[in-house]
Amino acid sequence: MNEENKVEDPVCKMKVDAGLLPFKYLGIEYSFCSQQCHDRFSANPHLYIGLPGQPSPKQHDMHIIKRRLLKLNETIPDDVAEELELELKKMMGIKEVTIDKDIVRITYDLLEATSEQVEARIIDSGKKLTAGWGDKIKRAFVHYLEETELDTMEETYKAHKSCHE
Repeated sequence: MNEENKVEDPVCKMKVDAGLLPFKYLGIEYSFCSQQCHDRFSANPHLYIGLPGQPSPKQHDMHIIKRRLLKLNETIPDDVAEELELELKKMMGIKEVTIDKDIVRITYDLLEATSEQVEARIIDSGKKLTAGWGDKIKRAFVHYLEETELDTMEETYKAHKSCHE
């Protein structure tokens, strides 16, 4: 397709073909580069498009950086560490992955990836990892209450919207 048929994914700002993974919100159809972006937007659209007269956190170029530290009961073999790091870094929103012996540190932007999406990538990676390491790493990935930050931001936007209706 030519440039005339390209639109901006509101989550990652990538140019995509109009109509790709469509989602209609408030009468406007949005298109997305990936299911991950589609899911992020559909969960909290105002975080990406704002409200009339009020830019969104994404439009302000905000980032919500989360860091996860996973502590395992044994040292991760080098081949497993390399595969896990490679798989996680393929994911949008992952800013850094470091693995040192029995510690995995994952840094990601919550406006681009959720803990559930990171966990799903770990589970998918586990299919490639040997000796049950996928399950061991998955068990180490304990859910935080990070979504409360997004919920608070979304509620702020909803409250603002209802004041102007």
